Amino acid sequence: MSIVLIIFLVVYLGMILGHLPWLKVDRASIALGGAIALLATSLLTEAQAIASVDFGTIGMLFGLMLISIQFEMAGVYGYLSALITRVRTEPPILLALLIVLVGTLSAFLTNDVVAVAVTPVVLSICLHRGLNPVPFLLAIAFAANAGAVATIIGSPQNMLIAERLDLSFVGYLGYAAIPAVLSLGVIWLVLIAVYRARWQLATPGGAPHAPLEPAASAPPLDHWEALKGFLILCLVLYAFIFTDWSRGLVAASAGAVMLFNARFASRGMLERVDWDLLILFVGLFIVNGAMQDTGMPQRLVDDLRAAGFNLQHSDVLFVVTAILSDITSNVPTVMLLLPYASDPEAGPLMALASGLFSNLIVIGSLANIIVVDAVNRHGLKITFWEFAKAGVPVALISLLIAWVWVRFLM
Repeated sequence: MSIVLIIFLVVYLGMILGHLPWLKVDRASIALGGAIALLATSLLTEAQAIASVDFGTIGMLFGLMLISIQFEMAGVYGYLSALITRVRTEPPILLALLIVLVGTLSAFLTNDVVAVAVTPVVLSICLHRGLNPVPFLLAIAFAANAGAVATIIGSPQNMLIAERLDLSFVGYLGYAAIPAVLSLGVIWLVLIAVYRARWQLATPGGAPHAPLEPAASAPPLDHWEALKGFLILCLVLYAFIFTDWSRGLVAASAGAVMLFNARFASRGMLERVDWDLLILFVGLFIVNGAMQDTGMPQRLVDDLRAAGFNLQHSDVLFVVTAILSDITSNVPTVMLLLPYASDPEAGPLMALASGLFSNLIVIGSLANIIVVDAVNRHGLKITFWEFAKAGVPVALISLLIAWVWVRFLM
């Protein structure tokens, strides 16, 4: 039992730090290493390890990744983001259009893939037009996180919560859609307030920056492949809403259909899959399953309840999920806390907390990191404090809206 606890603590230390001291190892490798250590030391049998993996969540995540990759390779993301950012209008209006686009796409497709596809196009066009790209790229990160909370398929943690708690697509939408939409409005208002006098890209001396040539180009729009992806996505949503078929199997089947493609090589599509995220899920399923089997987490929860801190109360779980999501990242946090979601509102509240509070700081979500890294590669900087200056009010106000909506207005 003590060895299981040690492995668990090492894995979650890696989740907090993003690596292990003195080692060049990432979160996915740490989770995988922990799972293998449990098997190698015979603390877990192969049958127990397999039983602890939620293949429905893995299948749903994998399949929806492939559908999103289909849209990316068909040039849909690039076409839509370029269409909006080339509109000749005032920057605040441009910002609003971008927030709506990214938020909507992220609600129905994997938000991280949306961020990967949209960011370079928006950055390139902002530089070409001499616009300060920072508010627009922060809008991508914030809107990807906020828009994703609207549906059970918007983010990996939403998929996990929906599968484990058997939440319906429409039922969850009733809880999360309004807070997600209102949060998009909050993002726009905060970014307008923070960047109201800094829409133009300026040199260190303060003069406007000369327009730059686009640094990246999106794939040309392939109308047939875009239409095919849209039809498959509609069929998946129909199955999710109107049938009781396994969502994991439906999504995985749809993803497999995407691979049988006359236009895009299946190898190219599979290379774009976020295998690190899938490995992270599998590793954490096994590590958390082994820890649950020891009974230690439940004893700790019982002790906390006796001391007046009831982790199984949905409001407490909401706050703890929000805070831990910016420490260990949202997926590990949800996996860790999901066994204690017993209240009917706990699942939607966890999804809202883990998604909306991800906007607080850079390390809160992968979408944030994708955007910041893209900016830094082009010689610009979004520092921790620059991000937090807008992220803190966005996260706090959005979280308050979500809690009030679920608790008092539903």
